[in-house]
Amino acid sequence: MLLADKVCIVTGAASARGIGRATARLFALHGGRAIILDLDGDAAAAASSELGDVHRGHACDVTDKAACEAAVAKVVEEFGRVDVLVNNAGITQPVKTLEIDDKGYDAILDVNLRGTLYMSQAAIPHMKRQKSGSIVCMSSVSAQRGGGIFGGPHYSAAKAGVLGLAKAMAREFGPDNIRVNSVTPGLIQTDITGDKLTPELRAKILEGIPMNRLGDAEDVARACLFLASDLASYTTGAVIDVNGGMLIH
Repeated sequence: MLLADKVCIVTGAASARGIGRATARLFALHGGRAIILDLDGDAAAAASSELGDVHRGHACDVTDKAACEAAVAKVVEEFGRVDVLVNNAGITQPVKTLEIDDKGYDAILDVNLRGTLYMSQAAIPHMKRQKSGSIVCMSSVSAQRGGGIFGGPHYSAAKAGVLGLAKAMAREFGPDNIRVNSVTPGLIQTDITGDKLTPELRAKILEGIPMNRLGDAEDVARACLFLASDLASYTTGAVIDVNGGMLIH
């Protein structure tokens, strides 16, 4: 059991085919207590109940600092600690540079980047007290290659910000035995991409992926499991690519 008795918070994890849900499920299989946070509290509770009685699901708006602090405090009150935080909550918007408006820009930056900061700020004090912790931040290949397929330039910017934030936190909190790493998925088959991927687009995308397949949520979840566990005990500030070779650098 790689995560035996570890308390693991995963944000944005209620979606049935999402990366967060797959990660929470895998964490539970490896002995962790999966705490699913999502904007939809009922969906979070339902998702956690499918994993078993020791897991929990709570409502949390990651763009609301007080809500993040309250959610983490609730977890610590019940379980006494928080060992792992996966900053997975995110949204995208498929628009071009000149089409980005104030509302879209704020929404994309707030959920993807501000949410990562606020949740980390809520969890880190508890990790500092226990002198241990692992934070996994969800970025994207879009941040590395300068644009994605379903995300606009502001999404790339937000996810690039996640990489910088994670590296800075890794450097700052390494002395507290808190590891902070990032995962950069390529094109993953989730509820977000499902209805947008036509057969023609799929074939075109596969031409640029050496492994000749699209990723599954479980592919990303396994990278998160590695970073959350003691297998990565000397890994911090790292970026793990999960893209089938879409970007090799």
